[in-house]
Amino acid sequence: MRASGTFKVVSFVPTDTTPEPAVETALAVGVSRMEKHFEGEVEGRSATLFTAAYDHASGTGTYVALESFEGELRGRAGTFNFAHSATTRGGGREAEFFTIVPGSGTAALTGITGGGGMTVEADGTHRVWFDYELP
Repeated sequence: MRASGTFKVVSFVPTDTTPEPAVETALAVGVSRMEKHFEGEVEGRSATLFTAAYDHASGTGTYVALESFEGELRGRAGTFNFAHSATTRGGGREAEFFTIVPGSGTAALTGITGGGGMTVEADGTHRVWFDYELP
């Protein structure tokens, strides 16, 4: 099954967490906390741990995120975790990864498995979709 929707980042808070031991590279690694709100066939909110090595001036870098989602997929309510990452080289996304964490579903989403994806349109609209299976 597929559920798709849009989301908005309602908070993005950099943390003071830094990798140990400290290793100096051309792109520093940062960790942030995010909250997102979802609408559409994906309805709810998520808490996100977001790690990135990124250069804002060139738009080059990679991020890795782990989200805890609470809400509904096509009317089925519960919670689950999902992870995603992507690389940019000044435009577009490549080397994308997106997976629902096995064993993380609760309530009507217990047993959820699958993947999905996300994109940001030219007008700034953030889209997400889950391609998933439920028992």
